[in-house]
Amino acid sequence: MTRRKGMDRRQFVTTTGAAAAALALGPTILIKRPQKTLKIIQWSHFVPAYDTWFDKYAKDWGTQKGVEVTVDHIALADLTTRANAEVAAQQGHDLFQFLSPPGAFEPQVLDMADVVRDAERAHGPIIDLCKRATYNPVTRKWFGFSDNYVPDPGDYLKSIWTEIGMPDGPKTWEDLVTAGPQIHAKHPEIQIPIGIGMSQELDTNMATRAMLWSFDGSIQDANENVVLKSEQALEALRFGVRLYQAGMTPAVLSWNAASNNQALNARQTSYILNSISAYRTAQDNKLPVADDIFFVPALKGPRGTGWASEHVMGIYAIWKFAQSPDVAKQFLLDLVAHNREAITASKLYNFPSFPGAVADPGTAQAQKPAAGNRWMEQQTSNDPFGSNPPTKLKPIGTALQWATNIGHPGPANPAESEVFDTFVLPTMFANAATGRMSPEQALDEAHKQVKAIFERWRAKGLVAGGAGDKA
Repeated sequence: MTRRKGMDRRQFVTTTGAAAAALALGPTILIKRPQKTLKIIQWSHFVPAYDTWFDKYAKDWGTQKGVEVTVDHIALADLTTRANAEVAAQQGHDLFQFLSPPGAFEPQVLDMADVVRDAERAHGPIIDLCKRATYNPVTRKWFGFSDNYVPDPGDYLKSIWTEIGMPDGPKTWEDLVTAGPQIHAKHPEIQIPIGIGMSQELDTNMATRAMLWSFDGSIQDANENVVLKSEQALEALRFGVRLYQAGMTPAVLSWNAASNNQALNARQTSYILNSISAYRTAQDNKLPVADDIFFVPALKGPRGTGWASEHVMGIYAIWKFAQSPDVAKQFLLDLVAHNREAITASKLYNFPSFPGAVADPGTAQAQKPAAGNRWMEQQTSNDPFGSNPPTKLKPIGTALQWATNIGHPGPANPAESEVFDTFVLPTMFANAATGRMSPEQALDEAHKQVKAIFERWRAKGLVAGGAGDKA
């Protein structure tokens, strides 16, 4: 054995002797196996009770599994920016929760096919709405794993709508145009009778899609051809101009995702297109407006079509550069197995992507999906969180009849995700509503942007279509 340079004989003997003694006592003195870790990031839930439940669940799960779990919460509007930052750095969290389909991040994430497979074996199939938001049929890759989705009903103030002869709220988009001036005349203190945003934020993204679909237009067709430029889309855009003039103010052009909630609870609007978060906030804060908030399903367009996007969808992705991908996958499977607890903690804000996961314990495998759907129907028909009347949430229980994904009638592919993340539709509607552009000009501009986005993703082999694109 050769002595290290600069080490005298006494140092050499002392050092080698200590090493020999350590080896004699066993390898644990020299080698400490690092504890497994799991880093999760997700939004700060609009129902704070859910975050309280989740954080405790994650900590307890980590203790049981011998995993050090950390959970970071950030504002909804910051999710995409943070995701881009982690991709640029090629480091960050193991589990990243998105609230809309993260198709644009498909090249950076692991395939979740094995997680979906194992979850379906345990609980039955994932609902089609969530599959179309997380599976790319071109690449056959599951670019995300959805544990929940959130319905997007209309929330309205029953007392106000009763005064104008619509006690059950609006049923069609045209009802909003009819109601706007009437509400303003009877209640001039309600500054924005119809509270639908036209700004670069998530709720506007959902509302403008619902409007487009209900007028029988869409960004793409079922085969991923770009078809935005159509007579149906132009009709929807012209309607958007009328709706803005009849029931809105310029304030909606700068709204964020919380603005419509705040306006409804302050009785500064009579109708919003949103989840039940504003209502739960009013309940939690014992606001008198809570008992006046009721719900309606998707509004119908001129030919009877009525679609709404899911409000948000909880979708977890695992980066290719994640440090603990296997631990992350196990966490997701166990989280779905506790879906009933999660949905209850969210006060029925979250709905299950795997209905079978909320079935009663002991339910036969083949019966789980139906049993889970029955449980959700029971909860919304008799709200356990103090609704007055208890049946108030019943319209939300029908969500799967009128909720769809952002790529409707096709999948939520990477191109649709980029169109969503860059707010092409909200900008189109705002340009027309404010007169910055004519409806025709706004539609033409948006169609060109969408085509360019689709062509970039097709060049990468991630999106189909093209032959049927409209000029």
